Amino acid sequence: MNHTEAGNVDHDEISRFEALAARWWDLGGEMAALHHINPPRMRYIQQRAGGPTASIKGKRVLDVGCGGGILTEALALAGADATGIDLADASIIVARQHAADSGITARYEVIGAEDLADDAPESFDLVCCLEMLEHVPDPAQTIEAIARLVKPGGDVVFSTINRNPKSYALMIVAAEMVAKIVPRGTHDYAKFIRPSELDRWARDAGLVPQDVTGLRYNPLLKSASLNASDLDVNYLMHCRKPA
Repeated sequence: MNHTEAGNVDHDEISRFEALAARWWDLGGEMAALHHINPPRMRYIQQRAGGPTASIKGKRVLDVGCGGGILTEALALAGADATGIDLADASIIVARQHAADSGITARYEVIGAEDLADDAPESFDLVCCLEMLEHVPDPAQTIEAIARLVKPGGDVVFSTINRNPKSYALMIVAAEMVAKIVPRGTHDYAKFIRPSELDRWARDAGLVPQDVTGLRYNPLLKSASLNASDLDVNYLMHCRKPA
């Protein structure tokens, strides 16, 4: 199962992440912010999808747009049967090597969500798609594929960036142009997604939104935290597929 072509893909985006692949695990590099925000993202996933015990141990979990495996490895370390998928071959190579070097059991495939949904529908207890929807031409199509991938009664967690003047100022002007904590051109403001749009696309795909929570990031302190009342920039949404 090694599909490298998909209709819903921006090849410029893939090329950009291919070029950065070797630096996915450089804590002082361009991907450092993803390492800083990963602990609160994991807390949210476990709290929302882990049931009364807030545990995802034993769940079959898919990480869509896994990149170098930052989230996938965290899911595996939490006891999940974790799989990561991405269309950037170089990122998957890095993810596989880092998992092997770290002694972490996780599977990785070069395949898009749409193709995997055709091959393995309703195969996962939990599907995560974090910081990825704002990088595809048609996010609604990716969400529809994710809805096909999750089992009835299963959970889906998205995260993305809101579209408003504040998010433009912080994510593009401040982060890319001034502080340069992420490479210039990483984000396209037109592709940012309002919570109301994500809610509508999820419902259209047959998912039921359960919660939406903001994620605040402080680049100076290199720390991040969840904040239910602040959805202005980064936010996460938990959905469930009806049983």
